[in-house]
Amino acid sequence: MQALSWSWGKHRVGYTVVQPTAEPHPQNGSPPRRAVLCIHGFGASKGHWRHNLAALASAGPVYAIDLLGFGDSDKPTSQLSGEAPLAGSVRYGFDLWATQVADFCQAVIGIDAGCELQLIGNSIGGVVALNAARLLLERGLRPRQVLLIDCAERELDLKRLAEQPWPAQVGRPVLMALVRQRWLVHNLFRWFARPAVVRQVLLQAYPSGRNVDAALVELLMDPTRDPGAPEAFRGFVNLFDDWLAPQLLARLDELEPPLPVRLLWGEADPWEPLAEAQRWQHEHRCVHDLKVLPGLGHCPHDEGPEQVNPILQSWLDLGWVQD
Repeated sequence: MQALSWSWGKHRVGYTVVQPTAEPHPQNGSPPRRAVLCIHGFGASKGHWRHNLAALASAGPVYAIDLLGFGDSDKPTSQLSGEAPLAGSVRYGFDLWATQVADFCQAVIGIDAGCELQLIGNSIGGVVALNAARLLLERGLRPRQVLLIDCAERELDLKRLAEQPWPAQVGRPVLMALVRQRWLVHNLFRWFARPAVVRQVLLQAYPSGRNVDAALVELLMDPTRDPGAPEAFRGFVNLFDDWLAPQLLARLDELEPPLPVRLLWGEADPWEPLAEAQRWQHEHRCVHDLKVLPGLGHCPHDEGPEQVNPILQSWLDLGWVQD
């Protein structure tokens, strides 16, 4: 996988791209330019699409980006609400990442130069994809479709606090105060950022155990060695009041026609219950489909690519032709 970089303001952003092996056959003249952008989840990076990029590059190039704070992208100091800014610090969150993605779609992919675009996101990358679609629409640029793979439900957000058991509700102020402390979060990060712990977490996320190999462990471990990695972790664990997927789906519902969204879900996902995805399908008219993958977990695109890639490809094919 070729490692490329793009300068986004003062920040270096890592990405990769796989070009189609053959040019798509023209219909009625030259075919429209088409591209797909894949957005990873928490703790992952562009390499997490290792089993997908080439398989999905039939109609045009497929990109994968490293969100700021992850992979090969810069990992600036975190700035939380109420904190005085430090040199180069950023407010990590879904608006920052969505702006990064939307700017990348314009500057690198060329959505504002006639390129048709579809977005794919896993976990928090799903929320980023939805928010980037919102931003692009505000700029007068409409993606063709958004595909969500086990999109983050963000049950710890304050807007969902009433759904939590009462001990969690009572203890939330203490939790929020603790995770603001750099010394604590940095030490917690270093405890998690160990190969044995990473493998244990992966075996939860991949219940079948398939593709939990040394290469995957190293893929997640390598960015943690960056000196800025604990600060990116601190920024993420303090996202207690940010976008929820249903808020963004509601924005897409308002369009005429609604921007198509399709959901792919591992039935055995230990962190994002399927019932929530089923509720999204029932409540949001932009959601056109929900496919469930028995036995697969939070990252089915990597755990079971032989099942996922044909589904994604069929949905991408629909995305290029649907109005």
